[in-house]
Amino acid sequence: MNLFFFLFASITVLSAIAVISSRNPVHSVLFLILAFVNSAGLFVLAGAEFLAMILLIVYVGAVAVLFLFVVMMLNISLEEIKNQVKKYFYSGLFVGLVLMVELFFSFSNLDLIRNKNIEVINNKNLTNTHLIGSVMYTEYFFVFQLSGCILLVAMIGAIVLTLRRREGVLRQDISKQVSRKKKDSIELINVKNDNAN
Repeated sequence: MNLFFFLFASITVLSAIAVISSRNPVHSVLFLILAFVNSAGLFVLAGAEFLAMILLIVYVGAVAVLFLFVVMMLNISLEEIKNQVKKYFYSGLFVGLVLMVELFFSFSNLDLIRNKNIEVINNKNLTNTHLIGSVMYTEYFFVFQLSGCILLVAMIGAIVLTLRRREGVLRQDISKQVSRKKKDSIELINVKNDNAN
């Protein structure tokens, strides 16, 4: 068990470092998929099979593949990426340090969190899915809904920013379609038959 834990953990850390250090964006996405798969292995070792399957189905099967297609379609210039890295290096380093400090304090207070939810965790009659749902939709309901709203706003913003209007491409005009009348759309023509006697 310990051997597999160190194997999955080391591959996850190395692939995560490769995600941010790789020069090719497509390679970064492939390393991201490798990190997701090994993280799913860690979840299986921890006894959270539901989280492992969700990680594989949602992130590897949908999000990472979507990243890959977006990177391949955008044709991102490597020189532009290098300039952006140099521009935001110090701010990114600051954010990374803040996240490391937050993780340190989170793991140092892990015993307090376990004692708080000890009644829910010790119930052996419930499955992993039931335990996750009972905690997520009771104690963390507001945070869960707030994160969903933030993701929805981010998705709408990404769609609006990447929307391009091209000449010669037919587009729908919803108001024009709804306000269209029957007499404007259908025309009855009386065809005369010249062969009729």
